[in-house]
Amino acid sequence: MRGWHVVGLVLLSVLALACEGNGQADPAPSSKPQRGLPSSMAALGDSVTAGLGSCLVYAACTRNSWSTGSGDSIDSHYQRIRAGNSKMRGHASNFARPGALAVELVGQAERAVQAKVQYVTVLIGANDACTRRVEDMTSTRTFRKQVDAALATLKKGLPKARILVVSIPDAYRLWQLGHGDARAVRAWNLGICQSLLANPTSTADADDRRRRRVGAQIDAYNDALVAACEAYGKRCRWDGGSAHRVRFSLDLVNRFDYFHPNAKGQSRLAEVTYPSRFNW
Repeated sequence: MRGWHVVGLVLLSVLALACEGNGQADPAPSSKPQRGLPSSMAALGDSVTAGLGSCLVYAACTRNSWSTGSGDSIDSHYQRIRAGNSKMRGHASNFARPGALAVELVGQAERAVQAKVQYVTVLIGANDACTRRVEDMTSTRTFRKQVDAALATLKKGLPKARILVVSIPDAYRLWQLGHGDARAVRAWNLGICQSLLANPTSTADADDRRRRRVGAQIDAYNDALVAACEAYGKRCRWDGGSAHRVRFSLDLVNRFDYFHPNAKGQSRLAEVTYPSRFNW
């Protein structure tokens, strides 16, 4: 998720601003707010939540974020809440940053506290696994400590806020689906998530073991996220692994890196992670 796109992000910054705009008029909200819905929210995380590559350029595009997006085809958490509570309108902040590691989550949590929001989504960990070499992946113990520190910041600063912790999508499954596609292979060879996607067409035992090690590490991070949310208490909810279970076929990822969700993929994430009720 880091690496080769950095220069492109700088060159495309002007176009990215256009992607960040809503580009639509908000639909008329419900005249009678549904009970229990929050009136403000913040999204914490990395390039997935920032909507990287989901617009017309390879840049962050928060209007298409599964969490806070307002794009026509997303039906994000923000849009779903706003449809039932007009007070949510204009009160969604996205603090996710492409390339963010779990260690950066505390800083994002501090910004959420400053914004005094009532609902926070958290999706982090892909970059801790998507390193240049498998040896560089963040250890599970360190990852858990970093997530705990961020959640502690939220609990202290926003004791009444509801927290949703979302599972890390299954990148290993994406490799399984895409390593036979020439376009995906070309994109992956440019440097995306090399701990997993280096030598994407190789069937050598060493490459197979490397890929499985990355997949196992993502599973370990998800286990750590479950434990961290449970330790937080009743104000934290786990998505039950719903994001990880999404089978990201190539029609759900963008055509820049064949890795990050496109608008359709973002919509799918919004659908499977949205809480059935806000009573926790």
